Amino acid sequence: MIYIFLAVCCSVFVSVLLKLAKRYEIDTRQAIMWNYSIAAFLAWFFYRPDWPPISGSLYPTYIALGLLLPSLFLILALSVKFTGIVRTDIAQRLSLFIPVLAAFLLFGEYFSDLKLAGIGVAFLAIICSVRWQKNENGSGAYWIYPLSVFIGMGIIDILFKQIAKTTAIPFTSSLLVVFLLAFVVSAIFLFYLFLSKKVKFTLVNILCGWILGIANFGNILFYLKAHQALALTPSLVFSGMNIGVILLGSFVGVIIFREKLSRLNYAGIVLALISIIMMTFSS
Repeated sequence: MIYIFLAVCCSVFVSVLLKLAKRYEIDTRQAIMWNYSIAAFLAWFFYRPDWPPISGSLYPTYIALGLLLPSLFLILALSVKFTGIVRTDIAQRLSLFIPVLAAFLLFGEYFSDLKLAGIGVAFLAIICSVRWQKNENGSGAYWIYPLSVFIGMGIIDILFKQIAKTTAIPFTSSLLVVFLLAFVVSAIFLFYLFLSKKVKFTLVNILCGWILGIANFGNILFYLKAHQALALTPSLVFSGMNIGVILLGSFVGVIIFREKLSRLNYAGIVLALISIIMMTFSS
């Protein structure tokens, strides 16, 4: 259980760092780029994966993840900034709704009544947990950010599942490739901004990015170790991780950052927990 607890702490710590970025004038675009550099190094250091992957069958998946991960990280930062840690973490954890639904619609997986009910509860939780208000500039709406996180994380989860079920290439090798591609994509984008004088590289953003990367990789490392330690009870790991993030994220957001939630939002938190329990134990 200690691995689940550490994975939960790392996941919420990422949201906390993104929340503090504006207060300390950290450029999240730069921090996200350097985050992937240290994550790639740690993936190599801890796992020493085979390099390079010998099969090209997953290269389209690698490229898709290399583009999606840094893009979604930016959206994640906006979601934390405009809607808070609580709503963002709920959106992340409820994104399991998408791969579960894909398994039913695309891969013909049998769904029990409990799992169907869990999907229904998840849908209600999404509606209750978002912030139905306009942003500070009066344009757009707050709900677009957690919704984008919800959809993006769901798609990324499907792509990672595609990698995980491919036995020809070790998952750790694929993880290293994805981190490196995400770093390259981010670097190209920021180099363009640098040439157009829209961004200036600073040491503080590099250091903050590395701290973010350590937390980001720690989340993955401890989550995988939890699955290894509790190999016979994967549902315990899955539900413990998702429920833990929602509870700790809610505590940090409400108590430490004084995020304001409506009664409908609190109902969304409860429904999210119920949904995760239902979908986990129906598998």
